[in-house]
Amino acid sequence: MSADLCKNAQERPEPVKAEVKGNIPSWLQGTLLRNGPGIFSVGDTSYEHWFDGMSLMNGFTFKNGEMTHQSRFLRSDTYKANMEAKRIVVSEMGTMAYPDPSKNFISKAITLLNHTIPDFTDNGASNFIRYGSDYFATSETNYIRKIDPETLESQEKVDYTKYLPVSMVTSHPHYDKDGNTYNIGTTIAEKGKTKYVLFRVPAVSQKGKSKDALALKSVETICSLPCRSLLTPSYCHSFGLTDNYIIFIEQPFKLDILKMATAYMRGVNWASCLKFCPEENTLIHLIDRKTGKSTEIKYYTGAMVVYHHVNAFEDNGHVIVDVIAYNDTSLYEMFYVRNLKNNTGVKDAGYSTPSYRRFVLPVSSDKGVAVGQNMVNLKYTTASAVKEKEGKLVCQAEVLCEGLELPKINYDINGKKHRFVYGNCVEKSALAKQVVKFDTETKNMVYWNEENCLPSEAVFIPRPNGESEDDGVVLVAVVNLNPGQSSFMLILDGKTFKEVARANVNGELHKDVHGLFIPHES
Repeated sequence: MSADLCKNAQERPEPVKAEVKGNIPSWLQGTLLRNGPGIFSVGDTSYEHWFDGMSLMNGFTFKNGEMTHQSRFLRSDTYKANMEAKRIVVSEMGTMAYPDPSKNFISKAITLLNHTIPDFTDNGASNFIRYGSDYFATSETNYIRKIDPETLESQEKVDYTKYLPVSMVTSHPHYDKDGNTYNIGTTIAEKGKTKYVLFRVPAVSQKGKSKDALALKSVETICSLPCRSLLTPSYCHSFGLTDNYIIFIEQPFKLDILKMATAYMRGVNWASCLKFCPEENTLIHLIDRKTGKSTEIKYYTGAMVVYHHVNAFEDNGHVIVDVIAYNDTSLYEMFYVRNLKNNTGVKDAGYSTPSYRRFVLPVSSDKGVAVGQNMVNLKYTTASAVKEKEGKLVCQAEVLCEGLELPKINYDINGKKHRFVYGNCVEKSALAKQVVKFDTETKNMVYWNEENCLPSEAVFIPRPNGESEDDGVVLVAVVNLNPGQSSFMLILDGKTFKEVARANVNGELHKDVHGLFIPHES
């Protein structure tokens, strides 16, 4: 049974109590926020790419063994403009919006100018970010929208450029034990320079500042890295963080700025200005968190496309970096609406299966090491880092498994050595039909699936004072395509991966992208 993934959703702003089958653990107290596209057509206009759809936010609140569900559309400026015009008038990455043919010349000229020097969308339909005590709906542009995590009401729009010179920012930040937030943005041709900006947002406002002051106002730049090519910065969706290092992958999947400036006039979308250069290598930056300086050794590997980091950790003079990598850009291509309609439910034509790759970066100096020598000396991995010349290592990854995406770990051990990874199985299709628990040591996989059901990202929630890494539950929002049956929140045991409970929302859920769990204070 195929799903119509591009059907407009209906919001449900008031919390509705779910029908629970099984037993939700009493210790599970908090709200899982999920974000993804929910409106795909306005009037007689439609988005061409699934990721372009206007944001639908979902909130699943767990309290005392019960769950409530609610949803709201993000009231972004993009949403307001499109709804007022009764057509899509704000361009997204995969859909270029053109003015109503009836508009006058001046209106069309303004539209052209806005696309030559793009003022990006504020349609934050990818994830949620926490800065200080505030939560924001985000995509990857310079705009984020503050939201109330309890009611899902939209609040003020925030522009990163007021605090940092960045045009794009990843939607996958990291958080440390103190609640500080780390992220990476891209500065495009500012004062003749294109660079990557690594920054930190403190957990709380400093003394003397208003309680309601945005934590982002206290942002600190850790360092800036020059782009390898001035007019083609690398696309960055996520990065790695350990106790001492930040890992940034500068991949040959790049945004052509000049093509982007002329895209509107050429009648193509901005996504067509992203190019993958398989003949080029990938540079892995290792940055000291304390000094903000890159290591003297530079780490290179072959061309690849990485959207999601799994985790990174340090071990005996090495930094281990686990990522989900592709050999091409077919994942993005598969989510064009035309491809979803043609291939839903079958093996996707031209789809490249991702691989879980483990890179190992030796931190110690390579002085005195012979050219051609492998500097990795960890016994539990076959990954290598061979000295090519002074200060340059060529890295080969160990492939731990194939076909896993949207990786999640117990975030309490983020930056530390992990064993278990939870994710979606995308071996045969970009659309997952089952979720998996993967043991990185034994390579064993345990699955959950149900006929005619599409699971979302599998989010691990650790049990307070848990006794092991996998002591907790896994939350999965499931789109149920069986006629007459409700979609539901699935609760799996983190250890056995067996169903503990399911909470039927008494309605439809829609495929989403990413989310964030907010634990309730005791």
